[in-house]
Amino acid sequence: MNITMVKKILKDGSPCRKCADVLRQLEENKLLNRIDQIVVADERDPNSEGMILAKKHDVNLAPFFVVEEEDQATKIYTVYFKFVKEVLSEGVSEQQEIKEIMDQNTDLDYL
Repeated sequence: MNITMVKKILKDGSPCRKCADVLRQLEENKLLNRIDQIVVADERDPNSEGMILAKKHDVNLAPFFVVEEEDQATKIYTVYFKFVKEVLSEGVSEQQEIKEIMDQNTDLDYL
C-alpha cells in the first residue's frame, strides 16, 4: 500500500489551516511515519503535483489522502478520521468523524 497526503498552499502563500491541523494530529498520534509521501497542492501553481492529483481524482477539499493498494485499486479520502479508521486501523470516535464531515459540508445540518 502507498499513501500520499495532499496538503494545500493558499493563493496568498499561506498554508491551509486544516492541513496543518491534520499534520499535527498525525504527528501527535505517531502516525506520520505511515504516510509514504506528502505533496503540495499550490493554488498559485496549477501544475503543482498536488493540484494535478486533485484534478485527476476530482477532489476539491484539502487535505486529502490517495491510497493505492497493491492490487492497483486507488481510494481517495477527504475525511481525515475516516482515513485513520479505515486505512490506518486506528480508533476514532463517531463524534470526531461526524464533526469533520459537518465542518466540510456547511450546507448540512443536524435533524
